Parts: sequence; structure tokens; C-alpha cells
Amino acid sequence: MRLWIKSPLACLGHPGSAGIVVDGARIAEVLATGGKPGAPVDEIFDARRHVLLPGLVNTHHHFYQTLTRAHPAAINKPLFPWLETLYPRWARLTPADVGISTRLALVELMLSGCTTASDHHYLFPANCDEAIDIQIAEARALGMRFCATRGSMDISYEEGGLPPRSVVQDRDTILADCERLIAKVHDAGEGAMIQIALAPCSPFSVSRELFTQTAALARRHGCRLHTHLAETHDEETFCQEKFGCRPVDYLAESGWLGPDAWFAHGIHFSAVEIARLGACGTAISHCPTSNMVLASGCCRTLDLETSGVGVGLGVDGSASNDSSNMMEAVRHALMINRLTYGAGRITHFDVLRWATEGSARCLGRDDIGRIAPGKMADLALFTLDEMRFSGAGDPLAALVLCGAHRADRVMINGHWRVIDASPVGLDPDRLIAAHSAAARKFLERL
Repeated sequence: MRLWIKSPLACLGHPGSAGIVVDGARIAEVLATGGKPGAPVDEIFDARRHVLLPGLVNTHHHFYQTLTRAHPAAINKPLFPWLETLYPRWARLTPADVGISTRLALVELMLSGCTTASDHHYLFPANCDEAIDIQIAEARALGMRFCATRGSMDISYEEGGLPPRSVVQDRDTILADCERLIAKVHDAGEGAMIQIALAPCSPFSVSRELFTQTAALARRHGCRLHTHLAETHDEETFCQEKFGCRPVDYLAESGWLGPDAWFAHGIHFSAVEIARLGACGTAISHCPTSNMVLASGCCRTLDLETSGVGVGLGVDGSASNDSSNMMEAVRHALMINRLTYGAGRITHFDVLRWATEGSARCLGRDDIGRIAPGKMADLALFTLDEMRFSGAGDPLAALVLCGAHRADRVMINGHWRVIDASPVGLDPDRLIAAHSAAARKFLERL
């Protein structure tokens, strides 16, 4: 099937484009103004009402947290007290909870224009050993491109860490399951729909031994590495008191600095550390909404990029963001970074780049994140028909400045997965009802 997405209102990276031609799962042509497809097409989609973007790429999330959004016991708290409040509640997670929370988060992301999602799942209560398998099955059922980061924690509160004993695993169990998942589903090839990354949770919940052995395991299999890093001053204090060094030094000593790693948040770096990360070719998942909700601080995005660090975007967990919306994260990135760098240095092009090309770099992919011949046909199309856009002069800027939050059409791997702002083959009302019921039962078990 060859499809001509014809004459979009605007196309990121291609001003004045006559549209693109999709052939199977890939973009075959990008047409200049007045251009026509180089070969016959089977179908034409009239995109005159649509702003065309590469599919957005979410580089950090915690799907299970959709069950505890705006939790009364956890709102209005910074990270450590927030975690200490919610860990005992999350310890009651069941396989059914993992499934419905994953489905809800993936659909919510997709409706916001996201075509590739990464989830950092690090909680494995006794009955949830196959949580990652459940997530992968949900992503496959929805046709979503998915990087499952197999998280882990092996240091409980009783051993000097932050989480309770009920949510941590022993090191051998963790490493064995990482190997199992890589062998079972990891696809390192171009166009991969499912990939595995290895993701110990954080310096305050993971031993140096697990960090070191995870890095070695990932590199043996060609997988990427992910963790939280430098999110709060509490983390910095914890590392200095517990390990006698700063968080970046702790990961460096564990063999984690390199072009195959990306870190969530990356707020509290010194200038020397930023230069060091740039020299190593690492990347940062900037999570602006979460950073504002928890008052964690402001990521120095432009300083990171100047040093050579890749910058992508993540929505972070739905309990620290209370939304799984990538376009909302794009807008928040613009606003918070303008407070740091000024209105003239952060543009809508910057934040859209972070959500697409920058996020693709975080995941180690160059087959997604741009509209160009040969790239995968992952696309998000937005209309400007709502009242919020009335009078807008620049369509691309309007998406960010006027607060676009729902795509009209989403294509993943050459297939329409959202049509008329609704997920294909899925009843949103039934999904909301099932998820809400699961959240109520989840809270009742506390």
C-alpha cells in the first residue's frame, strides 16, 4: 500500500511540503511544494487541515502509577516523602493491575501523538514476576512501538535504601530475568517494535554490585541502559552520605557513563559533570512536568546539548505528572526552559526536536523521530479546529503555544492507530471504566 498524505497545513522540518508518501512501514518520499509522487499511489489522504509531525517519542514513564494519580496521601510532597508514601501502596500491585494500567497509559500517550513509548517498570511484588511480559503483550495488542526497560531494586529501607523490603528483589533473580527477557523479545534491528533496556531504579535503591553487573550484562547483549539520575538534592545528599561521592561519580564508578545510557531528569549536575557526560555521549530524558509537580528543579537542557549530551522528553510517571500526554510535556518544556534561558533562546522548534529526534537518540534509534525518506512511518497529525487555536498564525508554533493535547490521526509503522481522535479497535469509555474500577479496587486493598 502506497499512501500519499497530501498537502498538510504544516510539516515539521519541511516548510511548504506537498506531503509525504508512505510505502508499507516506511516513508518513501517527502514532496516539495507542487511536487507529485514519483510512482502511483493506492490512496490519498487529504491533510489540508492537519499539522504533520514525526511521531512523538516518550523516553521515561511509570505506567503502573496511573492507578495512583492525585493520591490524597501523596499530593503536595517532594520526591522522597512522595515515594515513601506510595511505595507501600504500590507493593500491592497485581498482574491485572499491571495490564490495565499499561493499556491505559499507552492509549493516553498514543492519543497525544506518541508513537514510541519507553516505560521504566522497577516494582516486582511476589506475584508480579512477569510484569514486563504483560506490558509487552499490551503494547503488541495496540501496535505501539515499545522499549520496555526492565527496572530493578535490591536495597530496601532495612538495608539503608529507600523502598520497603516487599518491593525489592535479590540480585540473582533480577539478572536472570533480564537475560530471559533479552533472549525472548529484544529486537536490535531497524524498525524494531519491541526492545529491552536494563534499568536499575536509582542510586538510593540499587547496590553498586547490581549497577555494575547490569551494565556488563547489557553490553554483552547490545542493550541500552537507563536509570534516574540527579533528580533532587535529597539524592545528592544520600549518595554523599552513603557512598562518599556524588550521583554521577557513583554511576561512573559502576561503569555506566557511555553512549549506550540515558538518564531520567538530570537536573542537579555541576558544569564539570555536564562536560563529562557530554564527552561520554550520554543522553538525558527531560521530564518537565514531573520536575515542576515535585518541585525537583530545572534541567539545564541547553547547557547539556552544548556539551554534547542528547536531550529527549519524558512524561514520567502518572502519579508525579498525573497525565500521560506528550504534547503537554512539549509545552511544559517550552515554559520551564524559558524561565532558565529566556524567551529568545528556547523555541517551539527546540522542544519539538527534543520530543522527536532527541528522544530517538535517547533510545539509540535513528530510524524514527524525523520525517525523511527511509524512516519508519510513525506520524502524528493534529488539527487546529478547536477554539484554543482560533486566530493562530503559525501552525507549528500554535501546537505548542496554544496547548494542543490530542492528535486527530496517529500512524505507527505504516498503520493508522488513531482516526478522528479515537484509538482504532478500542472503546475508550470501556477502557476508562475498567481502569477506574481497577484503581478503586487497588485503593481498597490498602
